Amino acid sequence: MKIKIINKSSHQLPHYETQASAGMDLRANLEKPITLKPLERTVVPTGLFIELPVGYEAQVRPRSGLAAKKGITVLNAPGTVDADYRGEIGVILVNLSNDNFTIENGERIAQMVIAKHERAEWVKTEVLSETNRGAGGFGSTGVQ
Repeated sequence: MKIKIINKSSHQLPHYETQASAGMDLRANLEKPITLKPLERTVVPTGLFIELPVGYEAQVRPRSGLAAKKGITVLNAPGTVDADYRGEIGVILVNLSNDNFTIENGERIAQMVIAKHERAEWVKTEVLSETNRGAGGFGSTGVQ
């Protein structure tokens, strides 16, 4: 699939690191570093603007290495970039560690997955079909 992109950063375009990669790394586009204190959040610009086809979204997800090693994650994971959005892609990062974390220009801060989605059409009803689970909620299946 071909997707139009404007790159106003000085960094390379997002790309797949391996043949089987689902996501492409997004890089911070900063004039100066940003330091996140513990539990602080900020929107990090990428300098990227995209035009997705209708029926697709770009999902912005955490990078597992940053999350596991530094406690840095995407706050609204996965963030959604809709097909009709034409603004700059920004990444909402939060520092869940006990230490300050400095984001440098060009640093890989998140990953982006392009995904097809469906549109739902509601069918109003008064009764739903029966299942073994029924109305059991969190943890009700006994599966851990």
